[in-house]
Amino acid sequence: MSSLFLRNLDEHLQLMQILGALDAQVLASGRRLASVLGAGGKIMFCGNGGSAADSQHLASELTGRFIKDRRPLAGLALTVDSSALTCIANDYSFDDVFSRQVQGLGRAGDALIGISTSGNSTNVLRAVEAAKAMGIHTLGLLGRDGGKLGALCDDSIVVPHTVTARIQEAHLLIGHTLCGLIEAEMGLGQ
Repeated sequence: MSSLFLRNLDEHLQLMQILGALDAQVLASGRRLASVLGAGGKIMFCGNGGSAADSQHLASELTGRFIKDRRPLAGLALTVDSSALTCIANDYSFDDVFSRQVQGLGRAGDALIGISTSGNSTNVLRAVEAAKAMGIHTLGLLGRDGGKLGALCDDSIVVPHTVTARIQEAHLLIGHTLCGLIEAEMGLGQ
């Protein structure tokens, strides 16, 4: 019997082998995000749990640096302001913690990346709805079959797997690729 690590590694490698089918979607999304930043917009990220951590990680790749030293880019994780999150959850609903921030911080021409392994997180759905109503481009970084977000977002990148941990591993690879594409498209990296 193989170890848990070897079983997880095998599952991970099998998923990585089929992600090549997402190449055109990832490339188009990277170009679109570079266009948003190049026009003076910002990229907002939101998600829950591990997807909240991915939101923070990817936003920091933009404001800090990714591959090479370069100017900071406008990336904002809507998951990091504990006062806003708890205030909105308390006064309204946890379902509104991201949509209210999008309405207050977002502008037409920005982008919102909603990260959800199920594609059905209510607070991410509401954030995407708010963004679309404001003329903000929406990208879903999703799993399983894309859920409700798959059809709602302007663009969706769906990792076709059912295990949350494997989906999150793929999301990080895709997110890093998007950051690299942004730098390349803007002439900032590599």
